[in-house]
Amino acid sequence: MATITGPLSGDARKVVAEALQGALVDLIDLSLIAKQAHWNVVGAHFRPLHLQLDELVAVAREHADTVAERAVALGINPDGRSATVAAGTKLQQPEHGWIEDGKVVATFTDILEGVIRRMRERVAATDEPDPVTQDLLIAVTQDVEKQHWMFQAQR
Repeated sequence: MATITGPLSGDARKVVAEALQGALVDLIDLSLIAKQAHWNVVGAHFRPLHLQLDELVAVAREHADTVAERAVALGINPDGRSATVAAGTKLQQPEHGWIEDGKVVATFTDILEGVIRRMRERVAATDEPDPVTQDLLIAVTQDVEKQHWMFQAQR
């Protein structure tokens, strides 16, 4: 069986693997809960929020793929299985059923705050072991912070 190897070893590989796997779990779950809210948002601001949530889903999915492919390029196996995401997520889960538009805005403002905090921790952690991964995580953080601003502005 062929294996993929990368330039990192030891502690550097471990730190980068943890950062990428944590980012992957955050991004996959973010895409799932944003789609859940997209289907269930109700209220006077339904239409713009419905579209905004789809934009968030697209951002999260695109970055999840980039993060997973970076892991593979380093010889690290990404794990995006539903059981892994469910066991490892730190994201607040939205309510079941219809969710009033104001509640969606508040919930996603809080969720994105947590994702940003964890992404910034990963950016700091990867500074020494792998600046290339750090750069990728900076780009993810930048886009998540933009989404956070857009939800926060609606409060």
